[in-house]
Amino acid sequence: MFFINYNYIIAVSFNLLYNRKKNGGVLLIDFLYNDKFIVVCLKPVGVLSEPFDREKNMPELLKRQTKAYKIDVIHRLDRNVGGVMVYSKSSKATEILAKMMASHNFEKEYLAVVNGKPSPTGVMEDYLLKDKKKCKVFVAKKDTKDAKFAKLEYTVLGEKNGLSLVRIKLHTGRTHQIRVQFASRGFSLVGDTKYGKQDTKDNGKTPIALYSFRLAFSHPISKKQIEGFSLPKPNGPFALFKKELKELENYKIPN
Repeated sequence: MFFINYNYIIAVSFNLLYNRKKNGGVLLIDFLYNDKFIVVCLKPVGVLSEPFDREKNMPELLKRQTKAYKIDVIHRLDRNVGGVMVYSKSSKATEILAKMMASHNFEKEYLAVVNGKPSPTGVMEDYLLKDKKKCKVFVAKKDTKDAKFAKLEYTVLGEKNGLSLVRIKLHTGRTHQIRVQFASRGFSLVGDTKYGKQDTKDNGKTPIALYSFRLAFSHPISKKQIEGFSLPKPNGPFALFKKELKELENYKIPN
């Protein structure tokens, strides 16, 4: 469903179908916005956001579905996280979007269900260090070599049964940033076996209660404001917060 308001385009989806199938068992990706330069779409849980080996990945699926000559990766979501993403179909769009992403000219918001009860609102600032051998990210001291600054702000939307639904706005886009920053403060994301209470062989495969629900940016060619918006299905941990998710459906179109 699309809402067009002069130079502002909002693409909205309230019902993500994770296992939408086509004849022959081919997974279909839901589009929020699609033209000859970019595609804003919903990444299903379990699908890689970039090519790796021969595993199912978004560029491969999007190429097949859009018939585009190329699909370039602009940003990433973990395999076990779903939600709104943007991909480029042209070299010119890729160059512009990459610069916008590097200069943080994207608005990225997430919904997460975390263990415990964080303060109603807050800002988290850390330096994060990626350990490639362990495939994990850790909070480090500012002067640690290769440590990168990470910042997010959040608002708690609801609390129930010792869990909290949190709305998160990223100011930086570091690997596993949300997962690490919340876990380091004792509020690990539900389902996160890598940074939660258990570190198992299922890391990267267990669905995490984290969803990319809003992405806003200027179109690389037309300069129109593009905004993709989608809510997670009220399943698993999100089922505890049906009321709060319903309230988010009252999405306002900018004047």
